[in-house]
Amino acid sequence: MDIRQLEMFRAVAEEGSFTRAAVRLHVSQSAVTRQLQLLEQDLGTLLLHRTGRGATLTAEGEILLTTARRVERDMQDAVSLIADTKSLQRGSLTLAGGMTVCLYILPRLLRKFRSRYKGMDLRVISAGTETILRMIRQHEVGMALLTLPIVESDLEVRPALKEEMVVVTASKHPLGRERSIDPRTLGRFPLVLYESGSNTRRVIDELFREHEVPMNVVMETENVEIIKAMVASGLGISIIPYAAITGDLRGGRFAWTRLRSGRLYRESGWVYLKSEHHPRAIEEMLRVFDEMKEQFMGRPVVSRKRIDSIR
Repeated sequence: MDIRQLEMFRAVAEEGSFTRAAVRLHVSQSAVTRQLQLLEQDLGTLLLHRTGRGATLTAEGEILLTTARRVERDMQDAVSLIADTKSLQRGSLTLAGGMTVCLYILPRLLRKFRSRYKGMDLRVISAGTETILRMIRQHEVGMALLTLPIVESDLEVRPALKEEMVVVTASKHPLGRERSIDPRTLGRFPLVLYESGSNTRRVIDELFREHEVPMNVVMETENVEIIKAMVASGLGISIIPYAAITGDLRGGRFAWTRLRSGRLYRESGWVYLKSEHHPRAIEEMLRVFDEMKEQFMGRPVVSRKRIDSIR
């Protein structure tokens, strides 16, 4: 039994005639007759009483007609849902990223996206890179904004951001009065850093290796808010993206300083499964992100007041 046979059966049942059903479906009467015979053979029962005046339903035919009409409604609903999904009037998209991305980038991005596509169901997951990559492959996550590099043959990686990372201290820490900091100076202070193994931490570790500076790491966590809380309480200093502290600067909770001998950056990129045809939700999310990209770059701005206080 297939959809076309059900369509022909329903037409005969509703028209009460093989001839009128054939006209309605724009096919030959013999084609309708043949398909109804095959359908009855498959089901092993008579569906229609054939008479000289037309065709009437058997008890089994009444049951099948109810099902045929329900199948047609379901098919129409499916077509409508697909059309709505393509136009983003409805549908769902799950995004993922690390804690910093989920705190400082995705809220603004999703607010803008939702203002255009109110029918979309959006979900956010925060996890480590390896967990997120596994979820992408299992189709549990549609796209993720992750720290690069990521090189996987089955994944598409689209560079997105280059964020400057700065030294962050408690507001009254002596390093906070410096205009810039020599990386070798950092070896004298306890460090509160991202977890070992993360791509962001690898950027920091490379800085210390390059300058042959010993690392006195007193705490590791992937949660940037915990890092900030530990730094504010005086337990250590840290190196985090400038974007993570912009909202705290007016309150005087932190001081920040750029690194001397070349600034430190981390690069992020959108990651999703390779495909000849990406879902429109992903394409539109990328487009909205590109429109807002400058808001997320996290470029430190040193005010005149800050420069004077440093002097």
